[in-house]
Amino acid sequence: MNSKPLTPEEVTKASEQFFPLFEIVRNNMPTNSTTEDTLKVMETVCTLAQKLRVQEEKIKFGFNKDETKTDTDTTTVG
Repeated sequence: MNSKPLTPEEVTKASEQFFPLFEIVRNNMPTNSTTEDTLKVMETVCTLAQKLRVQEEKIKFGFNKDETKTDTDTTTVG
């Protein structure tokens, strides 16, 4: 693992990705929730999102891809 200090650009890029996700979770939290509560829930939500991504990728694998071909898409030789 790299132990160099993070650059301001790296932190900016990470925060641009993190805070919109944090806001989504915080907006769904009960009114009196703390930041710590939100971070704990966010960890669980992100774990679930990763699992859902894997399931979605499995569905699209092989013959179940989103692309569907019709009879007009095939080329006949002859």
